[in-house]
Amino acid sequence: MFSGFEKIVEERIRQSLEKGEFDNLPGSGKPLSDEDASIPEDLRMAYKILKNAGCLPPEIELKKKIAETRDLMENMEETGERYRMLKKLNFLIMKLNSMRRSSPDFEMPQAYMEKISEKL
Repeated sequence: MFSGFEKIVEERIRQSLEKGEFDNLPGSGKPLSDEDASIPEDLRMAYKILKNAGCLPPEIELKKKIAETRDLMENMEETGERYRMLKKLNFLIMKLNSMRRSSPDFEMPQAYMEKISEKL
């Protein structure tokens, strides 16, 4: 289900396609590069080797663990086990946020913050 803004964007993209405004773009008809432009060029080969070997960067591993922990907690009742899982989840989120070298505005919020803001 689209929001009003998304509907406007989709409509403008459709109109541009009909007018042919996307026909002569650079690289049109060529396959997309699978290299990530955000990865420094000197690290791309090493990342590709690790990816082919089934290894993930630590940040991605943590994100997967966070998602798994959230999934596990979803159907748990309010018990001591859920509290321990919540502590584990918040620890993983804190660890992920400490690895990033970006503004705190882009950090993942810890799980208890969502509950507090819902109650307020």
